Amino acid sequence: MSLKQNLHNLKEKYRGTKMEQSFNALHTFLYMPNITTHSGSHVRDAADLKRVMNTVIMAMVPVLLFGMFNAGYQMNGQINGFEAVDFFTLDNFLVGLKKILPLLVVSYGVGLGIEFIFATVKKHEVEEGYLVTGMLVPLVVPIDLPLWMLAVAVAFGVVIGKELFGGTGMNVLNPALTIRAFLFFNWAAWMSGDKVWVHGAVDGVKNAAGVDAISGETILGQLAQNKELHHSAYDMFMGFIPGSVGETSTFLILLAGLFLILTGIGSARIMISAFIGAAVMGLIFNSLVDANVIVEGSKFYSLMHFPFWQHLLVGGLAFGIVYMATDPVTASQTNTGKYIYGFFIGLISILIRVFNPAYPEGVMMAILLMNVFAPTIDYYVVQANVKRRMKRLKLKTA
Repeated sequence: MSLKQNLHNLKEKYRGTKMEQSFNALHTFLYMPNITTHSGSHVRDAADLKRVMNTVIMAMVPVLLFGMFNAGYQMNGQINGFEAVDFFTLDNFLVGLKKILPLLVVSYGVGLGIEFIFATVKKHEVEEGYLVTGMLVPLVVPIDLPLWMLAVAVAFGVVIGKELFGGTGMNVLNPALTIRAFLFFNWAAWMSGDKVWVHGAVDGVKNAAGVDAISGETILGQLAQNKELHHSAYDMFMGFIPGSVGETSTFLILLAGLFLILTGIGSARIMISAFIGAAVMGLIFNSLVDANVIVEGSKFYSLMHFPFWQHLLVGGLAFGIVYMATDPVTASQTNTGKYIYGFFIGLISILIRVFNPAYPEGVMMAILLMNVFAPTIDYYVVQANVKRRMKRLKLKTA
């Protein structure tokens, strides 16, 4: 008897029991959705929710693997000197794997566990939405974040941020960013922008404070404190810099964005307009510095003087735009609305980044803010279209 036939027999066995939803979730993950259309006015497409989520996960895998190498490279580089350390070495990868794998396990274990519990209690299908969220979360947190903090935040994000609104497709805020916001507002010291990459020391190596840890200050953390940068634009673009696991390599993130656009999953309108919005805000700040409105030595000088195009290469801006701003549930739905939504995400991200040196990164708050305003944007876009059509109708009937 084939494996597929055995699974079918088990499916019939669990039908009507408390285990039905849990088994259906595993069966659907391997084969096809439990419910398919056969007749009537339906659009038939090979891309169901499961395959859409799997496509996004495939787009994140290169960023995840690169983050593992970079975690080891940053640690070994700070101990032995970056000039003496090669990037693509097994040791670098193993260091990153050791630190990041537990984050993945906790994220998926807690999140999917809650999803299965809700599906069993409420007797509905297990939703695939957390497949993407479960991988996003470890990519946007420091690698030494205590696992119990992550578990609590994931539980909050899934229960309060999603299930409370009705589950996947009904949430108002991006679940991964809801989890990150919960972490930041409850344990800011562990999520601080200038210590977002921290790793436990090896062989008793201590940092300047005498603590058994090595802290890799981010580019934005250095700029917020008016420190001189030691990284080239090439390093920033390729990702050989400290930062959260998934945010460092703008090159890989842009490739992932192109992949999502070509597969029809990601919105080019949101991505392009968000980068334009960030560039516009960066140009405005550069102009203020060039016009001597902001003089050297002032509080915000370094972040304002930082070239606008380099703002696009550092921090979580690119990662947030490609993977989170394009979330089809929480983003604007109208074509015009997507341009407005994306533009303000980019603009507000740089605005917060510059004027909030205590937390020199703004993309998280910008996306969450625009998640709230997305329905309003769509409402006024639709109303504007209605008014235009009514005006054309009146002219024709006049």
